[in-house]
This record gives sequence, C-alpha cells and structure tokens, in this order.
Amino acid sequence: MSNPYSKLHLGCGNVHIPGFYHVDIMAFNHVDRPADIRKLDFIPDDAAQLIYCSHVLEHFGRREIPIILSEWCRVTAPGGTLRLAVPDFSACADIFYEDGLADGLSGLIGLICGGQRDDFDFHKMIFDEQSLSNLLIDAGFSEVSRWDWRTTEHAAIDDYSQAFLPHMDKQNGRLMSLNLEAIK
Repeated sequence: MSNPYSKLHLGCGNVHIPGFYHVDIMAFNHVDRPADIRKLDFIPDDAAQLIYCSHVLEHFGRREIPIILSEWCRVTAPGGTLRLAVPDFSACADIFYEDGLADGLSGLIGLICGGQRDDFDFHKMIFDEQSLSNLLIDAGFSEVSRWDWRTTEHAAIDDYSQAFLPHMDKQNGRLMSLNLEAIK
C-alpha cells in the first residue's frame, strides 16, 4: 500500500498541486483532509518526504510557531524536506523605506497584515531569513537553505511563493516571498 502522506500540501487554500495530499482548514473541493494543520495527529511519524506550505506559517502566533514546526518535523521522514514560503519582512522593510505604502493593500499591507478576506486571513508573525532558519533548527530540522520556485516540481502553480512587487512583475519586480527549505 502506498503512503498517501509522502507529499503534503499544508494550508493549501484554493491551490491544488497534483500528486500532493492537501490539508486545509477550509473544505475546498480538492482538499483531501479538512483539518487544522497545527496538529497532524492523523499522519504517522516520519511519513512525509516533502511538506510544502506557502504563505501560511505567518497566520499563527509567535508562541504557536515552534510547536507547529516541531509537529511538522515529527511527520517529516528522515532526509525529508519541509519547504516553506512566507512573506519576507526584510524585503518589505526595504520597499517601505524606498516607497512607503505606495502599493497599499495590493502590496506591503497585504504582505504584512494579510488579505483579511476571512477569519483565517490575518498575519500574526513576521520573518526574515535568520529568524525562520533559527526556528527550523530549533524544531529539529537542519540544512536550511533558500529554494527557487522556478526549480520545483510545482513551479507551474502560481502561488504566493512567487509574490513580486510590483504585483506579478516576475521579470523586473522584487521577490517578496522568503522561500526556505529544511532537511530533517
């Protein structure tokens, strides 16, 4: 019997990636398991070779995040990868110092505060590369490095790991997503 949890897409929202097991608190049609991704008690230890989670971790409070990352480490197989994308606060700060809030809700405010379209769409935490790397190491991961969305098997799926300002300007814009992955 094959392992349905070998590739997890946590907090997938309305984004479907073929070949992944989708978990989200909202019961979209493609969601395999409607569940709170803070506690994955339905997934055995060491089950996932790859966990992908794009622009979700910032929706949790700073005291929750170490517990959540430890839970995700529990379900990651030895040698497996946790691939995260979060708003890059360093990039946001740079843009703010250059242009202020000129982009308004379509730019920095959305990246920092969330879209606020429903009760789950509020941001509670900010990250830069060092702070997120430290959290991943403390949770039990190692070998933290940046990943390039263009080189993944899900590169054709346009999600927030490809967030640029100006919006959708992938040629000349600035990547506003901090994309880090860690090996267990």
